[in-house]
Amino acid sequence: MALLGLRGKSLLALMLACLIALVPAALIGWQVVDSIRSHFGEAFVRNVTLLQRERIFAPLSRELALSLRLADSVLTRQYLADENNAARRAQFFAEAEGYRRDFRDHSYFLISNQTFAYYFNDANGGHAEVPRYYLQQGKADDGWYFATMRNTSHYNINVNYDRALKATKAWINVVVRDGSHKIGLAGTGLDLTSFLDDFIRQREAGVTPMILDRAGAIQAHPDSRMITLNSVGQQQKAGNGLQRLLDAAGAAALQQAMLAAEKQPEQVRTFWAQMDGKQQLFALSFIPELGWHVLTAVDLNAAQVLHGPWLTPALIALAVLLAALLLGFAWTVERLVLRPISQLRRSAQAMAAGQYEVALPAERDDEIGELSAAFGVMAHKVRSHTAELEQRVRERTRELEEANREMAAAHKKIDDSIDYASLIQRAMLPDRQLVQALGARHTVLWHPRDVVGGDFYVYRAGEQSCLFGVVDCAGHGVPGALMTMLAHAAIDQAISDIGMQDPAAILARCDRILRSMRRDEAGEQVLATNMDVGLAFVDLASRQVTFAGAKIALYYSDGDEVAELRGARRAIGDKRVGEYHNATLPLQAGRSFYMTTDGFLDQAGGELGFGFGSSRFVDMIQRHARLGLAEQGEAFRATLAAYQGEHAQRDDITLLCFRFD
Repeated sequence: MALLGLRGKSLLALMLACLIALVPAALIGWQVVDSIRSHFGEAFVRNVTLLQRERIFAPLSRELALSLRLADSVLTRQYLADENNAARRAQFFAEAEGYRRDFRDHSYFLISNQTFAYYFNDANGGHAEVPRYYLQQGKADDGWYFATMRNTSHYNINVNYDRALKATKAWINVVVRDGSHKIGLAGTGLDLTSFLDDFIRQREAGVTPMILDRAGAIQAHPDSRMITLNSVGQQQKAGNGLQRLLDAAGAAALQQAMLAAEKQPEQVRTFWAQMDGKQQLFALSFIPELGWHVLTAVDLNAAQVLHGPWLTPALIALAVLLAALLLGFAWTVERLVLRPISQLRRSAQAMAAGQYEVALPAERDDEIGELSAAFGVMAHKVRSHTAELEQRVRERTRELEEANREMAAAHKKIDDSIDYASLIQRAMLPDRQLVQALGARHTVLWHPRDVVGGDFYVYRAGEQSCLFGVVDCAGHGVPGALMTMLAHAAIDQAISDIGMQDPAAILARCDRILRSMRRDEAGEQVLATNMDVGLAFVDLASRQVTFAGAKIALYYSDGDEVAELRGARRAIGDKRVGEYHNATLPLQAGRSFYMTTDGFLDQAGGELGFGFGSSRFVDMIQRHARLGLAEQGEAFRATLAAYQGEHAQRDDITLLCFRFD
């Protein structure tokens, strides 16, 4: 072994690496096979779900179309309007007999909402024109009918066992209307056993097809014991239906997939969940015409998703990867070990004069051993400097520790000062006055970017009037907070001088006050001391709102559309003096008003990091304008947070909303 050269040792190391590489290669191969299986499994479950959807929708859509025609028939409506009319009775049952022959199950039913008489005819019962029985309110078995009549839907499909008829069917219930009045129910039923045999039962291992209604109740399942009978007449609670068979995460994923599928029924939703103690892949598609979700669960360990032919390419890829790993290792040894050693031997004496720390290799009879003597001289010099350097390091460490303690103490003082400034700034906000005066007729979103910020809002109350305001001072953090003190004082002075009734005059007066506060020095010209302001005066006696803004707009909405009163283009304290004008609009009942700083509109978010923007802000108001203001505030906060995602907050955010019903 001692006579073995470095090149021979490298070859031996390469052989050992080949053996060691088999372990990660096997793991990688397994991951590749598992990834392929998951990919094909998702495609498989999607295709099975789409096939099941078509196999279910085709026959049921035909039955539903016939039921809709029967319910909309003039003879049906005439007979339900006057059941005692013998002529109308004969005409209806003659026509219904034709529908009975066309229905898949050769049966139909009709229920009168006046007498609650239940008529049913099938191939075995003949052409009976008398009721089979009468439904009763409060009877559990008849709850499905009264629930259907209370529902606003035109029809529903309910899997139920009829005790009087001794039949379990998927009933198609269509409401019969005379104008806007519900006068009865008509439809047909599909024999559940035949329905399951034709469309649900599968012989393929690991595949479980199901049908759910909108509430998650199981309408069809290979195991008939899992079916929720009379789901229309029952109050569906959380945890009923398929959700009780899944784990908590799976139940939540199912609920989310059902909501998404109802919004986009043309797409198939997939998710993973644990059912029957196994992790399974689910695919879900919604049939809006039937109000049913088609669900397929696939156990990838049991289903024949990945067959033998796919394993051969995976093994070939694994072998190629292993060969590439070995070749790469051989190339690395030659380039990074053998070649540099030859160069190091020639430059060892030159490196001895430098300031480098090296580790001496153990004595050995190879190329590394030849370099040991050359590096010995350099190692001696490095050791001679080590003691001196360690002493300098200890002294420097003590100095740094002392500086860190001083810095920590200073940092704590700064943090305490900022926290106290935050308390002062919050005390400046009129939260208590707004709550006492308006209560639920207002809501405020105030989110400084830092502990303190440059945004604040204003409220002043009169006997039959009040003034709302939103202010955005230049800067963030401590500079912005200091600006709010000046801005607050300027606005207070302007309101005292002008009064609340003229927002435009208040803005002009505030501009003059703010300019008088600044010193006319060269350094002041490069500092941003301007502020955006929006003021809305509400006259409750005349039911009018007067608005004036400096780069802040007033949005308002009655719940249908959103309109905007734009503010002036120049801020308070801008380089050029701005002109501010009042705009007046009526204070209508149910009309909500909104003022926001640009922090809300400029907040970055979404996939590309664009600002929230005015159009998205208007859409948000229109969606939620009919809610109470507290609920609107929560909805606005949630909408902004969802859009912002992982992006940092750019600016201070303030949003003030008010409404006078």
